[in-house]
Amino acid sequence: MAAAMGAWSARHRKTAVFGWLLFVVLAAYLGGVHGSTKVEDSEAMPGQVSRAARIIDEAGLKSPSTETVLVQSTGPTADAPAFRAVVEQVVKAVDGTGRATDIRSPYDTGAISGDGRSALVQLTVKGDHDEAVENVTAVVDAVAAVQKQHPDLTVVELGDASSGKWMDEQFADDFARAEWTAVPLALGILLVAFGALVAAVLPVVLALTAFVAAGGLVALSSGFLHTSNSASSVMLLVGLAVGVDYCLFYLRREREERAAGRGPEDSLRVAAATSGRAVLVSGVTVVIAMAGMFLTGIAEFEAMAYATIVVVVTAVLGSLTVLPALLSMLGDKVDKGRVPFLGRLRRPDAATTGGRFWNAVLTPVLRRPLAATVLSGAVLIGLAAPMLTMHTANLTFQQQLPRGNELVAVSQKIEAAFPGSPAPASVVIKAADIDSPAMTAAIAELRTRALASGQMHGPVEVSVHPEQNVATVDIPLNGSGNDAVSNAALRTLREQLVPATVLKVPGTEAPVTGRTAGSYDFNAKMTGSMPLVFGFVVAFAFLLMLTSFRSLAVAGTAVVLNLLSVGAAYGVLTLVFQHGVGASLLGTEGVGAVESWVPLFLFVILFGLSMDYHVFVVSRIKEGRDRGLPTRAAIADGIRSTAGVVTSAAVIMVAVFAVFGTLSMQAMKQMGVGLAVAVLIDATIIRGVLLPSVMTLLGERNWYLPRWLGWLPDLSHGEGVPPADTTAGAGAVPAPRSPEPPRARHRRIGV
Repeated sequence: MAAAMGAWSARHRKTAVFGWLLFVVLAAYLGGVHGSTKVEDSEAMPGQVSRAARIIDEAGLKSPSTETVLVQSTGPTADAPAFRAVVEQVVKAVDGTGRATDIRSPYDTGAISGDGRSALVQLTVKGDHDEAVENVTAVVDAVAAVQKQHPDLTVVELGDASSGKWMDEQFADDFARAEWTAVPLALGILLVAFGALVAAVLPVVLALTAFVAAGGLVALSSGFLHTSNSASSVMLLVGLAVGVDYCLFYLRREREERAAGRGPEDSLRVAAATSGRAVLVSGVTVVIAMAGMFLTGIAEFEAMAYATIVVVVTAVLGSLTVLPALLSMLGDKVDKGRVPFLGRLRRPDAATTGGRFWNAVLTPVLRRPLAATVLSGAVLIGLAAPMLTMHTANLTFQQQLPRGNELVAVSQKIEAAFPGSPAPASVVIKAADIDSPAMTAAIAELRTRALASGQMHGPVEVSVHPEQNVATVDIPLNGSGNDAVSNAALRTLREQLVPATVLKVPGTEAPVTGRTAGSYDFNAKMTGSMPLVFGFVVAFAFLLMLTSFRSLAVAGTAVVLNLLSVGAAYGVLTLVFQHGVGASLLGTEGVGAVESWVPLFLFVILFGLSMDYHVFVVSRIKEGRDRGLPTRAAIADGIRSTAGVVTSAAVIMVAVFAVFGTLSMQAMKQMGVGLAVAVLIDATIIRGVLLPSVMTLLGERNWYLPRWLGWLPDLSHGEGVPPADTTAGAGAVPAPRSPEPPRARHRRIGV
């Protein structure tokens, strides 16, 4: 298929190029006109949290965007007239904006700290979440004006709308910074790899156009499969990495064949039948791996999986169609814009011999394969060991943001003055008659039992909506919000207090939601779905490799090596972000937990991306064996001939992923660092040491396929690569050929 697509594109160059441009423009335009439908709260989280959100939505209620203004003094207490005057000024200033409602003074609610030097003004910003994010600017400005007039006091604001506004703006800034940093990085690395401007620009342009087209397609289809901001970031991250890598594989093989003496047409044909096939197989593997995320049943994961699948399919399509057409059009012009200094640095035969470094590594590995296997395996297992202590949680925004951040500082001040969970658990009660004496008594009993439990504290706030027969009871939990203390309090509330009170009234539902509940339910869902997702991804990756190479050993080796690289990435992630080892180098600190969705996401994406290198390298090894080389010689030839392109591709991926490790959000940092570490390990220890040593130990058993598996579809190389025509120079123009019947043409391409 890959060879046929490449051959068609080379014959219909203008159709392929202009068809691609039309596809990109149409997809981007239609996606922009349609707009993106985002994942809603009711589908974003599993368990009781999801049910509570649906009850609120069905009742037509909006979750209020609450804000808190801290007024704090180092001298006078809240009883002092000067302190009271500042509090009243805050209330008046906020009310004067017209953007806030339900403004409550601490002198009415009793929200005054134990030492009497801190007080909380509580309010609700008007509108739904999106409107509140816009309206909160006026409220924040009003509070800032009061602070400016009273520099001797602390007057600061924190809440759902203000933190949401900051997070949205920071997310957009980070996304733009990642885009503008990653693209020049990839271009610079490709310039070093190829030494020519045109050859370096080509993969980046194709990757960016694939990303633009995929973004439009995701937006266009978001009506039936909702998307999210995280999905957009992941799509950029993966799209740029795989798009550049796929083009790099293809372009490098075409240039290698030209250097070996083939004509332009034959070089493209060989590149299509070999690297094009590797791109197709690795792309299918990424798609299968990402499809495993649909088994979680979590909308955010489904959005990320779908966005990644779309961008990978688009990148594969571009690599197999428009790239051959462009290479056919450009011919020798692909080497235009040569950088003389870079050209002098590279050895002419480095692309096929692997260069001095990889020769120095590979020689002892092939000479002592058992020692290389044991040592490299021990290193990987040692790196993976810390993952046994991994603790996952839905990180709070205090944990998500870097230390010293203004929002974090305000949150810490409020937490110090008013200890306890930063966000209460909310019992959402849906009853047949919310105003009935039985329900009123049950809610009162729930409040009393919660305060008497010792695991929860006041103030307990009750909001009743008679017309909808819905009530909410907000109960602050002890602990930090996502630690063992808060989780124990949540279980007590859900399993003991709620069933013993409000659920005794017939016809009542009472799911418990809130930040702690969201983290708890998300982790529970992840724990339950991980074995299913892992099993699905591993099984299908094994089957794909088995049918691609018709070898049990190759398929089994691919799975085991990928598991080792993922395990090593988990271990590094745990060390850095949970235990804080080396975290200061990344401008962060250990937060005591790994973001809940990161391990599962890393597993599926790494399992897919690792196949890029594995398929590319093993394909070259099998090519050598199909040409008649002994297995050991084929391994040496395959590793050396792919070392340069794998190194270049890995450097690009590591650079792109590392950019995300520099972003503000902790989850993005963890994702970027985890991916960068795994790809680095995969391209060095795995592909340079462990793969050749294991394959050398296996010898001819690498190609073993039992007879009872002979029914498997044959997706192998077929007749292999035709010999080079040494009489055709690199710039030779082939003579016109008469049309061939389809079968003959297929045989020549090697399908």
